[in-house]
Amino acid sequence: MENPATNNPLRPELARDLGLSHAGAIVVGTIIGSGIFLVPSEMMQAVGSARLVYFAWIVGGLLSFFGALTYAELGAMKPQAGGEYVYVRDAYGPLAGFLYSWTWFLIAKPASIATITTGLVRILETFPIFSFFSHACVSHPFILTYGQLVAITATVLISGLNYIGVRRAGEFQFLFTLLKVAIILGIVAVGFSYSGGTWANFATEFAGAKGGVAGFFAALVAALWAYDGWNDLNMVAGEIRNPQRNIPLALIWGVATVGALYILMNAAVQYVLPAAAVAASERPASDAVALVLGHAGASLVSAGMAVSMLVTLNGTIMSGARVPFATARDGYFFKAIAEVHPRFHTPSVSIVVQCGLAIVLLLLGGSFRQFFSLTIFAEWLFYMIAGSTVFVFRRRDPHADRPYRVLGYPVVPAVFILASAALLYYTFTGNLKSSAGGCLAILAGVPVFYFFARRRAATPK
Repeated sequence: MENPATNNPLRPELARDLGLSHAGAIVVGTIIGSGIFLVPSEMMQAVGSARLVYFAWIVGGLLSFFGALTYAELGAMKPQAGGEYVYVRDAYGPLAGFLYSWTWFLIAKPASIATITTGLVRILETFPIFSFFSHACVSHPFILTYGQLVAITATVLISGLNYIGVRRAGEFQFLFTLLKVAIILGIVAVGFSYSGGTWANFATEFAGAKGGVAGFFAALVAALWAYDGWNDLNMVAGEIRNPQRNIPLALIWGVATVGALYILMNAAVQYVLPAAAVAASERPASDAVALVLGHAGASLVSAGMAVSMLVTLNGTIMSGARVPFATARDGYFFKAIAEVHPRFHTPSVSIVVQCGLAIVLLLLGGSFRQFFSLTIFAEWLFYMIAGSTVFVFRRRDPHADRPYRVLGYPVVPAVFILASAALLYYTFTGNLKSSAGGCLAILAGVPVFYFFARRRAATPK
């Protein structure tokens, strides 16, 4: 689908400045953020046993890996900015593509940014010097805490980094992803070095768990939040060098690496802490290291966690801004959103608007759980829809150039889609308020689409 506005040869375009190392860092660095450090306790509260927690991690990892395999084919076939928007648009038409973009821009990405920065504040509050974060710095006409101010500042600074060039943002992503992986491996080594640790902890249980199928799906939602971000690479496909090769490689090896790191870290924490202690802890990894190295060791872990979450924030902001940019280039959104900065070659206006929407959410306030509940329903709805496009393109364009073909087709994408549908059902019924709100927000995009469609049709060709 082509908009005449994009045909101007003098118009600045996005630059393909990201190599394979940057692409891999976007996958690994964006996925590993607050989730692995914060959700194990929520998973234990949901299922009540170490075995089921592990099962949820494994199922979540497999679902994410199946999704990555599916997206690898799509990304190599259509290496354009916007990722899933492009797949949904080309498979199901401009309305479906717009509703994806509308939802991503209005709900998923701002809520995801707010979740990450709220988690960052939650980690920093563990330091006595930052204990004042929960105090109000402004009381009238509304309450604004120091913690909210820190979250907003982080959002603005990382948005600024992405504004001044994708290569700078990519280099930041690569260097700090290496640091993030080193931190996790360090936690694993410390955990298994604990003289008081025991493999018997893996057989312990937490009696107050939610339990049942609903409990398992609650744990799975938490695990999938920890794995979330594997799809972000496809959104910046228009800025990756040799995308037909680098997108599949980065997706497959990146998700596999994260799955291995998550399993190792969860094992180290479980080796140190029994199930009840994991369930009772807000930060199981920090508490586990504190038992081994004392308070100073836990503080180092918390500092490392805070730094690593900035990397996740960077990848999230980088990818999210490309979706409304691609939609605007098609003529279905405000023209300014489609502008590329003439010097930095970034979707600068889109980055600024995305930053503003995230700040609005942060000013409204909310908990870590509320933000990720709002995000997960909208995200997995469109993961399912975007994943299904692989069947549409295989049937419609059987002879199209496919540099990578999904391994295990059609079983792998079918399992991913069916599991996504089951997850959506339990997410919706388990959190009716957030999920219903998400559905209404998606439907609110229908009249907005027709407004832009009429304006696009009236634009001289």
